[in-house]
Amino acid sequence: MTRTVLESATKTVVIGFDEPFCVIGERINPTGRKKLAAELELGDFTTVERDALEQVACGASVLDINSGAVFSNRMAEDPRYADNNFVEPPLMRELCARVQALVDVPLCIDSSVPEALKAGLEATAGRPLLNSVTGEEERLEAILPLVKQYNVPVVAISNDDTGISEDPDVRFAVAKKIVERAADHGIAAHDIVVDPLVMPIGAMASAGQQVFSLVRRLRAELGVNTTCGASNISFGLPNRHGVNAAFLPMAIGAGMTSAIMNPVRAAEMEAIRAANMLMNHDPNGAEWIRLAKVLEAVKAGADFAEAMRAATAAASGRRGGRRARG
Repeated sequence: MTRTVLESATKTVVIGFDEPFCVIGERINPTGRKKLAAELELGDFTTVERDALEQVACGASVLDINSGAVFSNRMAEDPRYADNNFVEPPLMRELCARVQALVDVPLCIDSSVPEALKAGLEATAGRPLLNSVTGEEERLEAILPLVKQYNVPVVAISNDDTGISEDPDVRFAVAKKIVERAADHGIAAHDIVVDPLVMPIGAMASAGQQVFSLVRRLRAELGVNTTCGASNISFGLPNRHGVNAAFLPMAIGAGMTSAIMNPVRAAEMEAIRAANMLMNHDPNGAEWIRLAKVLEAVKAGADFAEAMRAATAAASGRRGGRRARG
């Protein structure tokens, strides 16, 4: 079975067909978050640190670290700040350092700037996930050598120089091309995590069906793990969390093994934990039972992240007690 191994300094996370679904927390990303971007421009990492702790408390196994900030005020003072190649590498280093100082989960280094990816790899302990490579020739030549040099797994996004195709067969062909080109660099298929690209269901009625079919095919024919930006499926729709909470178990049932998503949403995490149990990836339903107790506390007015944190601490204490008695 395909196993993609990620590591922090102290913890190993495996993405795999027979593993619990891997939740990659998406919130440390200034794209579309004006308040966060403004804080980062001032050298303020308060929100980053809070988001890191909260996402892990809510069940994220991996944290995505995206350095795509736009420093508008600094541009007026120094034109170099208009260049992402100038802004992102030092920001990525600082983000990785701050997050690793607080939490012990593996990181997903996320940028469109190769030098920022390299900076993240240099600053990160263990074996992070690199996000990402596409089928574009320039991107393949820039990123695959980094993947090989640092011996890390990589997210492969199914678009190329022609853009994002609405044809699932074309997206599969792009993924296959990336896997084959990676093999030319000595990178095994188990270190490729394919993002088949989730289209918004509001714009394309067959978007969900396409993803489920693609995931099955990627697993059967290429033997790769998969991921996606889960919230893309509900873009533009009302009650997005309801759509996401339906989509995730269906994707898991089709064979998807991870997603970049917001773990702070209780409904979506509830759907994932239920799917893990139904797929026999939650021995004795232990995680489902623990979450059920958390959700009872939430109904009584507790904050989801705080309730999850307390439940995790209690479970750790019980495990520690059993070891001590043995």
